Order: sequence, then C-alpha cells, then structure tokens
Amino acid sequence: QLQLVESGGGLVQPGGSLRLSCAASGFTLEYYDIGWFRQAPGTEREGVSCIFSSGSSINYLESVKDRFTIFRDNVKNTVYLQMNSLSPEDTGVYYCAVSRIQGMCSQISSTFHSWGQGTQVTVSS
Repeated sequence: QLQLVESGGGLVQPGGSLRLSCAASGFTLEYYDIGWFRQAPGTEREGVSCIFSSGSSINYLESVKDRFTIFRDNVKNTVYLQMNSLSPEDTGVYYCAVSRIQGMCSQISSTFHSWGQGTQVTVSS
C-alpha cells in the first residue's frame, strides 16, 4: 500500500523558511513523480511543485519559482519542499501525492493519488 506522510509545517514569520518532508512507505519513491499541492481556506487545492523520477522538477506557480525548491533523497525515500522568503499568501495545508502517469506532473490534482494527510503552514507575524 502506497502511503505518504507530510511533516515540517508550522508557524513562521514573513521572510522565514520551512522545509517540508514527504516520506514514503510501502513503495520506492524514486520511481515515481511526486507533487506538492497546497490549499488555503476557502480555495481550491493548487499545484505548487513536482519532481520527476529523473530528478528534474517544475514549479507551477510564478510566485514560488524563485523561493521554493523541490528535491528528493532516495536513500531516505523522501521528497522535500524547501520554502524560503515565505509570505502570508503561502499559508495553507500542504500535501504531497503520487502522479498517476509517469512523466506528466500535471497541475491537476485528480491526476495524483495516495495523498498524505497534509501539514499546516502558517505565515504570520
């Protein structure tokens, strides 16, 4: 059974940093494309970043392209999302999930499965 567990969220001041972790169990994560999504209250879940099994990656949002980095540690079977220069607009629950189609890394959440429970990120002074 594929399972993902997110961690690393918390309360941080504007301009601060957080590193989110997405730990996999039940499968070898390096063979899959993994995406990070986020959802703020009252909004749709939106794609943030995705990393291909090859190790290349994509940031979907223009607002995070110079601030967020997605990377993986295959030894630890974990994908990370390094978030720098955080702003209140980054507040939300962050989720990771497995892409249904290798090589796609779509922004559409329905193309992903095996969602984790999410980790809350709150950016506030």
